[in-house]
Amino acid sequence: MDRDSRQAMVERRTRETAITVKISLDGTGTAEVDTGLAFFDHMLTLWAVHGLFDVSIRAQGDLHVDGHHTVEDVGICLGQALSKALGDRKGLRRYGTSFVPMDEALAQVSLDLSNRPYLVCRLPAMAERVGAFETELVPEFFRALCQHGGITLHIAVPYGDNTHHMLEAVFKAFGRALDEATTLDPRYTTVPSSKGVL
Repeated sequence: MDRDSRQAMVERRTRETAITVKISLDGTGTAEVDTGLAFFDHMLTLWAVHGLFDVSIRAQGDLHVDGHHTVEDVGICLGQALSKALGDRKGLRRYGTSFVPMDEALAQVSLDLSNRPYLVCRLPAMAERVGAFETELVPEFFRALCQHGGITLHIAVPYGDNTHHMLEAVFKAFGRALDEATTLDPRYTTVPSSKGVL
């Protein structure tokens, strides 16, 4: 696959949100993120930096209600953009795993670009909010991303005390695992599956 083609843009407009996502899989970790939710912007930036993805994410949502629609719809758009950038998925390493410590917390992320959406998210008890961000929205973001990106994703935080640290480790690990999975392997001339299709 031509690396120049591994980029995509997705726009979504509803009565609740207006979102534009651009991504280049073969970037340098440059992120321009503005969702109106500062902590979420921070997490998405960490994901891009550690995955070496160039991303632009712009979202306007009904934050006067809460952050749910914005977070979920960003997940939808980012999943769609990832899937579009992956194209026919030929030549991918397909699988990725990363363990990332953040002080006292550890996150484990494993994923498969299988075109079979599935999320397993095992997080310990956390504070209800980090700043204004509702932490229960994290699984909602990843669920939407998996559903629209065709990703099987397993997230586990076996231990940690600080909610910010735990979530930061998750997003960093997700970036690194996705970078591994989206890497092209010249030994693959087709999709990495014995079925011949993903």
